[in-house]
Amino acid sequence: MVETGGGAVKARVLIRPKQGLLDPQGQAIERALPALGFDSVRDVRVGRLVELETDRPERLQELCERLLCNTLIEEFEIVEVEP
Repeated sequence: MVETGGGAVKARVLIRPKQGLLDPQGQAIERALPALGFDSVRDVRVGRLVELETDRPERLQELCERLLCNTLIEEFEIVEVEP
């Protein structure tokens, strides 16, 4: 995470289906790729990216677990944003 002045931090949260769970969007994309000439692509998984700025970075984990991510079927990763 990157401080933006005044204590604010910018972060990205990557949210993906958990390994082993069905990903219908990823499967649909994977089936379409060979017709477009992308024969070497496999294991496609579709997720979401949330970018945010916060003055309370210590609460990002809680935010993800309680609101942004369904932890039963999804996993998340909090990553830094370059200034």
